[in-house]
Amino acid sequence: MINPAAELYSDEYFMKEAILEAEKAFEAGEIPVGAVVVWKNRIIGRGHNLTERLKDPTAHAEMQAITAATNTTGGKYLTECTLYVTLEPCVMCAGACFWTQLGAVVYGTDDEKRGYSLISQNIFHPKTRIKKGVLKEQSTELLKSFFKKLRDVK
Repeated sequence: MINPAAELYSDEYFMKEAILEAEKAFEAGEIPVGAVVVWKNRIIGRGHNLTERLKDPTAHAEMQAITAATNTTGGKYLTECTLYVTLEPCVMCAGACFWTQLGAVVYGTDDEKRGYSLISQNIFHPKTRIKKGVLKEQSTELLKSFFKKLRDVK
């Protein structure tokens, strides 16, 4: 028999929450990347890109979600947590994942221009598990729609 809670709290379930965050970024004119940090099947941090609004190149979705999660836990380590993010983390965000010692990182689509994997596969903490391609099509389509909209405006 299938455990309904296991299906409810699947990687797809939490990636859909990250996509909701990415949609907020899209609506605000930000590159549509969203992230959530999950601990024991509970979202403890959310974020989406705020680089334009805050005029801050470090205000990536992952950074926002990690900051919210560490504020929630009151500690700097997230060893039992999973970060769900719609786009492959950049080197900066992968570094933040290293320093927080995230238990796992799950992402949607590859970032062929600025993703961490272009530099090294070993940026994350050695104990961090990586899973890619979860709801890849939805994440990719949101990004394509955003950049098409930008080109159409110009």
